[in-house]
Amino acid sequence: MHILVTNDDGIAAPGLFALAQAMRALGTVSVVAPDRNWSASGHVKTLERPLRVKETLLPDGSHALASDGAPSDCVALALLGLLPEPVDLVVSGINPNENVGHDVTYSGTVTAAMEAVIGGIPGVAVSLYRSEDQRGVLDYAPAARIARRIVQAGITYGLPKGVLLNI
Repeated sequence: MHILVTNDDGIAAPGLFALAQAMRALGTVSVVAPDRNWSASGHVKTLERPLRVKETLLPDGSHALASDGAPSDCVALALLGLLPEPVDLVVSGINPNENVGHDVTYSGTVTAAMEAVIGGIPGVAVSLYRSEDQRGVLDYAPAARIARRIVQAGITYGLPKGVLLNI
């Protein structure tokens, strides 16, 4: 199982790192994410300039790719051959705020997973609820564990074609 992990918060986001670590228990993980924050970017596609990709390292020393494109560009690049092996599943996040209601249409986290579904690959978006009065550093570990369990179930039992999971 080859899992692409991406996000809309940028390659250095702690939620991306927590999600990549959690997904490693389920298969081979490749990370392709924006080089900066694209929150609330919606379904952006870069059409009139070349996209740039550079190698970078995650906090644990594992390799990742950072693109100057939007989250959906990162997924499209991976599905179109940027990675040497075909992608079986795309998991996007962990977003530091929930993506529910009308927010879904603006979310780069969700539209990255949507780009996977458009490309015929299952897509999962993962977000973390944070109350309005919550301050300080977020703990992504519980959300990463839950995401791993849900994604494992999706791998085991399969996801219907064209379905995007928004956790």
